[in-house]
Amino acid sequence: MLSLSKWHQSGRKWSRNVSNASVNSGNAMEKAAHLENEGESEGQLNVRLLLGIERSDNDDDGRQVFKIGDLAREFGVTLRTLRFYEDRGLLSPERRGTTRLYSRKDRKRLRLVLLGKALGFSLTEARQMIDVYHQPNGRRRQLEVAIERFAEQRDVLLAQRREIEASIEAMDLSMDVVSHCLKDS
Repeated sequence: MLSLSKWHQSGRKWSRNVSNASVNSGNAMEKAAHLENEGESEGQLNVRLLLGIERSDNDDDGRQVFKIGDLAREFGVTLRTLRFYEDRGLLSPERRGTTRLYSRKDRKRLRLVLLGKALGFSLTEARQMIDVYHQPNGRRRQLEVAIERFAEQRDVLLAQRREIEASIEAMDLSMDVVSHCLKDS
C-alpha cells in the first residue's frame, strides 16, 4: 500500500501522465496509465451486482460463452476496457477469428476486477487478490486476503476523504477571501 505522502506524489504523477498521454502518445507507460483509469469515467458500477447480491440477466441464462458486447453491456464498460484487461492478462477469452468468446470464468474474473476498481484498488492489486484463488486452500485464503486488503483500503480511503474535506474547507475560505478582495477593489 502507498503511504499518504507517496499517494499524493503518485497522484500528481498520474495527472501529469494522463495529460501528457494525449500529447505524447509514444510513451507506452503513459498510455497504460490513461487506459487503466479510463474505466473510472464509465459511470458508477453497481457494487451489489459485482458482489453477487443482485443478479444480472446473464446469471441464470445457463450460457457458458459470452461475446465482448454481452459483457460490456452487462457490466457497463467499454469494449476498449475489456480489450485492455485482456492485454493486461486479466481476461483470457478464446479467439475465433476476430471474435472474442469469454467463458463464465472470464466473466467472474471481470466481475472481481471491476469490484476491485470500484473499491479503489489498482488492476495489479485486484489481480493479486484474484490469483490467490489458485493457491492451496485458495477460496478460503482468497477471502482472508480480501478482508485484510479491504480493511487497509478503507483506511486509505478514509484518510483521503479527510484530506479532501480539509482541501474543500481551505478552498471555501480562499474563495471567500478572494471574493471579498474583489468587492473591495
